[in-house]
Amino acid sequence: MKRWLGKAETALGNHSDRLNAINIFPVADGDTGTNLYLTVRAAARALTADADQPAQMDVGVVLAAAGQAAMEEARGNSGTLFSVFLCAAAEPLAGHTRLTSTLLAAALHRAQIRAWSALSDPVPGTMLSVMEAAARSAAAVDAAHNGDDSNHALGLALDAAVEGALAAVIHTEDQLDALTTARVVDAGGVGMLLILDCLRSAVMGQELQSELVDGLHGYDVSDPHIHASLPDDDGVEVMCTISLSPLNAATLRQRLDEIGESVIMSQVGAGADPDGNYRWRVHVHVPEPDQAVSIIESLGSPSQISISDLALPRDPAADAVNSSGHER
Repeated sequence: MKRWLGKAETALGNHSDRLNAINIFPVADGDTGTNLYLTVRAAARALTADADQPAQMDVGVVLAAAGQAAMEEARGNSGTLFSVFLCAAAEPLAGHTRLTSTLLAAALHRAQIRAWSALSDPVPGTMLSVMEAAARSAAAVDAAHNGDDSNHALGLALDAAVEGALAAVIHTEDQLDALTTARVVDAGGVGMLLILDCLRSAVMGQELQSELVDGLHGYDVSDPHIHASLPDDDGVEVMCTISLSPLNAATLRQRLDEIGESVIMSQVGAGADPDGNYRWRVHVHVPEPDQAVSIIESLGSPSQISISDLALPRDPAADAVNSSGHER
């Protein structure tokens, strides 16, 4: 798991510029690559921070720690959905010391279900579809091998997950009008494809498949930054972490749905506090922040509130990734 997230951090750093270039959905703000990179970096660094401690051999525990760190520092739609994916994938792996094809299929299935449900208005043709295709492909291989727990079966399931993800990425261009018009594939979907290939590479000890992205529309280095030619999106992105009861969480989701778009709410951690409240990560796009913040504060005491203009790069430290996509 540490190798996987380390590889993913590097790969997303290398590809962030091209991911940003084709990021036009749900808003053309050109930051999907940066958001995914910074979110995965938070997950990866959470696992290397305690290098002097005894190694944790529970795959689920390791991945849950990474997911928690990613959730707390998630950036944008794509980063938030990936952190949901990571936290959910950890659950079926708890108590296990190695990955098998059956566990991989269970983890991918749980993760894609949770990611779809985190969004109030999930849309096919995004990284959600790529997650779903990867899970479905891995499950088909596992079923065909009748629970074989060998590394060979695991390798076949990982290959199938990546192949399914690639097919889903190519299909995104036909699923969303904005992508069809611009003749590009979905940026978040490509990012998820890269992350899954990093998992295959780390588990099987093989090289990344650099040819995966060859021919994807809009993804050649010589292609222009598509998002730069589109009108700026009005409004802001509001994110925070807040402790709420299940009822108040449902109320918050409903009220944010009424005033905004791209509402994502996902539970952070598994347990309730003594008052029965759970920690939630909240994400929403709204025309202006005051009403959203007021609604959030009426239901609890938020922390880590961030407000970013949709028309500008979300990362104020824009030099975190340079124009070639490499960390400075």
